[in-house]
Amino acid sequence: MIDEGAKQSAELSAASGYAGYGLYNPIEAVTEAQFDGLMGVHLKGPFFLTQTRLPLLREGAGIVNLTSATTRVATVGVAPYAMFKGGLEVLTRYMAKEFGDRRVRVNAVSPGAIRTELGGGLSVEFEAVLTSQTALGRVGESEDVARVIASLLTEDGGWINGQSIEVAGGYII
Repeated sequence: MIDEGAKQSAELSAASGYAGYGLYNPIEAVTEAQFDGLMGVHLKGPFFLTQTRLPLLREGAGIVNLTSATTRVATVGVAPYAMFKGGLEVLTRYMAKEFGDRRVRVNAVSPGAIRTELGGGLSVEFEAVLTSQTALGRVGESEDVARVIASLLTEDGGWINGQSIEVAGGYII
């Protein structure tokens, strides 16, 4: 339970939490432990993190969940990761609906091919493949995603709710 005085001094106008890791295994090779680990980080974690922060969110706050373009583009070896990110997209819509009476907006940002260390980073060869599959002819940078998240958490994103916005430079369109 959160003390009312602490709540008033710690009200949040925005909430987001981003943790993640990738697993590149075909479905037949995924262990139950690997499955449970991915579920804990990519679906259970955001659910309970949001539940914990909800009492601290002021009316009109914004929440952004981080999903993935793998929910739209099937790629061999990432089924559990994509499945949990897809679940997070569904959860985003439910949160938007349930938190609407407090005017708390909830959206998801779904990055495409972004240069990060997720899954061990990008090799030169893999980056070339991703670049060739992206209409804007490059792999995205974390700043490309951060700008969209920031916009959703400001007044500029004040009428956007329950949406999943892909930030992918036209990945596999």
